[in-house]
Amino acid sequence: MDRRVELRTFLRSRRARVRPEDAGIAPGTGFSGRRRVPGLRREELAQLSGVSVDYYVRLEQGRGGHASAEVLDAIAHVLRLDAHERAHLYALVRGEEGRHDDARRPGRDQEVRPGVRRLLATFEHAPAYVVGRRQEVLAWNELARILIADFPALPPGERNLARLTFLDRSARRRYVHWQQKADDTVAFLRLDTGRHPDDPELAALIAELTEHSEDFRRLWSDHNVRDKTYGSKPLHHPAAGTLDLSFETLRLPDEPDQAVVVYLAEPGSAADRELRRLAAGD
Repeated sequence: MDRRVELRTFLRSRRARVRPEDAGIAPGTGFSGRRRVPGLRREELAQLSGVSVDYYVRLEQGRGGHASAEVLDAIAHVLRLDAHERAHLYALVRGEEGRHDDARRPGRDQEVRPGVRRLLATFEHAPAYVVGRRQEVLAWNELARILIADFPALPPGERNLARLTFLDRSARRRYVHWQQKADDTVAFLRLDTGRHPDDPELAALIAELTEHSEDFRRLWSDHNVRDKTYGSKPLHHPAAGTLDLSFETLRLPDEPDQAVVVYLAEPGSAADRELRRLAAGD
C-alpha cells in the first residue's frame, strides 16, 4: 500500500465533499470562480488552513515532511474531519512515526491470550469473537460459530470478516442490514491502511476484494474511514429467523489491534430466547 497515494486520494475525496459556501467562501470571490470539480480547491484549502499553496500541494502529494499538529488540525478543521478521519490523516502524514511498539508491527503474529479465550467462553448466550488486523477472526465462541460463520471449518486465511462480507453469498442473508455492514467493513479497512500502510497481507486482501467484488470497489473509492464500536446489528439464522441484536466492541489495551466483539439481545426478548435455545442445541 503506497501511503503517499492513499494520502493524496483521501485528501482529494475530503476536499470534494466540502462546499465552498460552507467553508465561508462567498460566490465570485477568491478562488471560487468557475469550477471543474466539486468541493474546495487546493488553493482554497491552503488559504483557509493558513499555509502556503506550495506547502499544501507538497503535503497532499506526501512530500510535506514533518507536518506540525497545528497544521494538520487546521486542515482537519477546514475539511470537517471527524475523530476517526483526523486520526487517519495523522497516520497517513506521519507514517510509522510514533508506532514502534511491537504490538503494532504488521508482521507480528496475532496471538490471542488464553485469558481472552476463556472470556469468550463465558458468553454462553451471546455470540462473541476476537477480531484483529485486516478484519481477521482470531477466536470465537460456539454461538458465533452458529450465527456468523463455521470458523473451525474454514481455512485460517478465510476466517476474515471482510472476505465473508463481500465474497460469501450467504452474508447478504446473514446480515439483515448488509449494506451497512459492508460500509462499516470498508471504512474500517481504510482506517487499518493508515495504521499499517506497509502491511503486505492487508494490501493483498484489498487487491483480492477489489478484483472480485464490485460492491467493494465502489465503497473503497469513497475513501470513508470509521471505527464503529457499538450499535444494532440484527442477524438472520435459517432456523431461528431474524434476531434483533446489538453489539459492543471491547478493545484490548495491551493488544491495540485486537478487540472482543459481543452480540447482545434485550433480556427476555424473542431474540434472547432464541439465543438460549441455540446455545442449548435445541
